[in-house]
Amino acid sequence: MRAKLAPAYFLLALLLAAGASAETLRLPDNVVDLRSPQGEAYLLETHALEAYFPISVAFETQRTQSYCGVASMVMVLNAIGAPAPSAPQYQPYTIFTQDNVLNEKTDAIRPREAILRRGMTLDQLGGILSLYPVAVGVHHAETGGVDEFRKLASEALAGKNRYVIVNYLRRALGEETGGHISPLGAYDEKSDRFLILDVARYKYPPVWVKTADLFAAMNTPDSDNDNKMRGYVLISSPAAGGNSPPQ
Repeated sequence: MRAKLAPAYFLLALLLAAGASAETLRLPDNVVDLRSPQGEAYLLETHALEAYFPISVAFETQRTQSYCGVASMVMVLNAIGAPAPSAPQYQPYTIFTQDNVLNEKTDAIRPREAILRRGMTLDQLGGILSLYPVAVGVHHAETGGVDEFRKLASEALAGKNRYVIVNYLRRALGEETGGHISPLGAYDEKSDRFLILDVARYKYPPVWVKTADLFAAMNTPDSDNDNKMRGYVLISSPAAGGNSPPQ
């Protein structure tokens, strides 16, 4: 048992050493800090955490306060091993960065200058991801309800090369303040909580959130998306499958 748990301890330490241990804003009472004894216990007892390890290794802090969607996409594309473009600073190696994941093709969905000002919506996130060789399913919260979200997201997190990115309203969780995007890392069935790996690490650490609370925060209208409800995106390698077409 001790040997089995060692990788989880190692990657928890890796994630914290990478910057998640910095001083952050005060957390609301309804979420559990991954760095706490209870947060660590959730991680060590869950089985739906296949996404946690590759995401932790590829973790990105959003470069600007509007780049939560960009950082989330970079993490998932690197974790899934999608063919990456060149990055001048890393030549001859290729890797997705928050500079090269956006290009002329993505501008047709959401121009880079607009993302820099106001970020992106759930549909724009799914649209940009669909330009890459991954399977993408966009789900607005109100369409399937909380039970479908729990089922689809937990199944994805338990499978290899399958990832979940959530788009939610921070203040609905008691955080500060507006819409936000981050990937999920794990699901703990016993406590019915999902682990949000917050890309704004300077603001909040990774936190465990009750499924009902996270769904309620996603089931909120986004004025930048014609008041459609926020929601989540399922991403997988084409071989992994398990995602429905974008809605």
